[in-house]
Amino acid sequence: TGRIGLGFVRGFGLKRGALASTHAHDAHNVVVVGVDDGDMAVAVNRLAETGGGQVAVAGGVVLGEVPCPFGGLLSDRPAEEVAAAVHAMGKAAEELGVSLPSPFMAMSFLALSVVPELKLTDRGLVDVDRFELVPLEV
Repeated sequence: TGRIGLGFVRGFGLKRGALASTHAHDAHNVVVVGVDDGDMAVAVNRLAETGGGQVAVAGGVVLGEVPCPFGGLLSDRPAEEVAAAVHAMGKAAEELGVSLPSPFMAMSFLALSVVPELKLTDRGLVDVDRFELVPLEV
């Protein structure tokens, strides 16, 4: 769409790098969480190169990825290979300081604008309960 929703999140425990994913229900837009703009850009660009999926980046280097070239949702690799890549992504997230047990699932729900309460969408921060955009003020 060309729209970029921007917001702040807490609770991931991320100390460095970035995580990005195209698994973001319902719209399946790209969701990226990071502490470094450069790493966030590398992560999003890598998703564009692979056709979507999940990626972890630190210091400009891709630490792990789960390419999902079919609509950014499905892999073309054997199940065992995908399972190993998903496991490796969890380890990569831990290396970046993530304290959540399933950070990519949390990112997906962060963008799921049909469940309460505040959600980040490509239109911005949405108060789902009140059906309105919330201005982001710093």
